[in-house]
Amino acid sequence: MSQKEIEQLFNKLDSSVQLLQKELDISYLEALSETGENILSNRIPHQVDGLPSDETVEKLTKLYKEVSIDSMEPEDIRKAIQLALLKASKTDALQPNHQMTPDAIGFILNYLIEKLISGKEQPIRLLDPAVGMGNLLSTVYNGLVSKNILVEAEGIDNDDLLLTLASVNTTLQRQNVTLTHQDALQDLLMDPVDVVVSDLPVGYYPLDEKASKYKTAAKEGHSFAHHLFIEQSLHYLKDGGFGLFLVPAQLFETDEAPGLLKMIQEEAFLQGMLNLPNELFKTKNSRKSILLIQKKGSNAKQAKQVLLAQIPDFKNQNAMLQFMQEVDSWKKENI
Repeated sequence: MSQKEIEQLFNKLDSSVQLLQKELDISYLEALSETGENILSNRIPHQVDGLPSDETVEKLTKLYKEVSIDSMEPEDIRKAIQLALLKASKTDALQPNHQMTPDAIGFILNYLIEKLISGKEQPIRLLDPAVGMGNLLSTVYNGLVSKNILVEAEGIDNDDLLLTLASVNTTLQRQNVTLTHQDALQDLLMDPVDVVVSDLPVGYYPLDEKASKYKTAAKEGHSFAHHLFIEQSLHYLKDGGFGLFLVPAQLFETDEAPGLLKMIQEEAFLQGMLNLPNELFKTKNSRKSILLIQKKGSNAKQAKQVLLAQIPDFKNQNAMLQFMQEVDSWKKENI
C-alpha cells in the first residue's frame, strides 16, 4: 500500500469536487459523484448549458489528467475514495443511514466470511441489498480477492446518488460488481448468492401494503425496514448460504423482536450474534452488532453452540488475535 498514492488521488478528487461545488452550487457528495463520472468518461468534464464554465472545465481537465489509477491497487483506490466519502459525511452532515460503514467493521465481516466460505466452490457470489456508497461491499470484495478467492458481487439501493457513487467506487477499482437501482424489498431479478453482507438501514419502511407480504411485517403501523431486509435476504440466499448483517445491538429487545425471531427459526439457523466494540459508537442507542444466520439446507445445521461474543477493541491486538482464534475453533466445531 502506498500512502503517498492514496493521498495524491484523494487530493485530486477533493480539488475537483471543490471546483464543481463552487461552480454548480451542489453538495460535496453530488460533486464527488459528478467528478467520478467525469473520470470514467475518458476524463472529460460534463458540461450542460455552459456549466461548469470553460475556465473550470480547463482546470478540471488538467486535474483529471493528473489522476493516475491504472497502476494503483484496488484497495489503495478504495481508501482514497473513502477519504473523500468521509469528508462528504462531515461537509454534508449526512443522515445516519447514509453514513459509511467503518473499515474496521468491514475487515471483521471479511474475516468472518472468509472463514465461513472456506472450501466452497468458486466464484463466491455476494449481495449487499443496501449497498449505499459501496464501501462495505468493496472492502469485503478486496479482502476475499487478496486471498485468491474469485468473487462476483451485486449491490442494490433505491438512492440514485448513493448508487452512482457505488458505481464510481467499484468501477475505478475494476471490481466485478453489478449494481441495481431499485427498492430491494421488491422482487429482485437475480440468481441466488452464497453470502449476503449488509449494514442494514434502521428505521421504518413506509410502504405498508408491500411490507404486509412479509412474515416480519408489523401487526399495526409501519414495519421495521431492517427486519424486512433480513427476511428478504433469505429469499435470495442459496440453501446453506450465510447472511451477515450489521444490526442494532438491541435487535431482539423490541416489541417486534418475537416476529423476527420466529421467521429466522422457520427459514434459517441463528448461528451468531457478535457485539461490536462500544468505542465505535457515540451513544448506547447507536451501538451495533453482527447478526449471523444461515439459510436452511441439506448441508446446513444449527450450531451446537451459538457464537455469542463481545468483539474487543480493534486496537488491542492480543485480544483481537484471541477472538479470531475463538471464531476459528467455533467454525471447526459447529459449521
